[in-house]
Amino acid sequence: MTHRLILLACLLLPAAAGAEPCPGNPDALGTARVLAVSAGTTPRVGTRQFAATLPLAPRELVLTFDDGPWPGTTDRVLEALKRECVRATFFVLGRNAAANPGLVRRELAEGHTVGHHSYSHPLLNRMSLAAADAEIARGIAAVERAAHGAPLGAAGAPTTPFFRFPGFATSPALLERMTARRMVVFGADLWASDWNPMSPGQELGLVLGRLGAAGRGIVLFHDTKAQTAAMLPAFLRALKARGYRIVHVVPEG
Repeated sequence: MTHRLILLACLLLPAAAGAEPCPGNPDALGTARVLAVSAGTTPRVGTRQFAATLPLAPRELVLTFDDGPWPGTTDRVLEALKRECVRATFFVLGRNAAANPGLVRRELAEGHTVGHHSYSHPLLNRMSLAAADAEIARGIAAVERAAHGAPLGAAGAPTTPFFRFPGFATSPALLERMTARRMVVFGADLWASDWNPMSPGQELGLVLGRLGAAGRGIVLFHDTKAQTAAMLPAFLRALKARGYRIVHVVPEG
């Protein structure tokens, strides 16, 4: 018990205690801490969809990107994150992972978390439960093959048991399936609405305004969007200037 309490305390240390120097950028935003997440303790997170979210302190953010990887835009997103030594979570589509396995492996090599987002982005709650379950399994297998060369991890489960429903389109039965798979379902606390056409400057103003109102949380972007890739460097610098801290989520254990 004492060991577990010490581990928890280490995960909750403020940014200054755990941040590492960022090569070539001493004023980088950086990644303040790592938060281990499990389906046993946080099975469903994100207040835009669920009642609870991750245990984040004021001005702590988890950055997430959906629908990739996509050549060009994902590369630009990764470059912006690398310059600031920020680690994020990518919820990857199986078909895009199969088409661009090198980008999936790059995400992992640069320290990011790779989760799952179905194979082809259907609204899963409009399908039969069997069809939806098969779509989820196909997506997981494609991402695992791209990342690790096998359809499942060594324990017969996804290496990273994190899932986000496309369009947040879920149902009680689908959530039960995620519980049975022991996967954490990620919603979001706020998003950039980057599925709508807008300029990088408009997106920057929109998301910073929403952050000012929310104060903390899981932020949803899409690394397939050129406007997001173009906006991201200024966004990360604005976070630094405004005193936000980045939390990197990883699977427990």
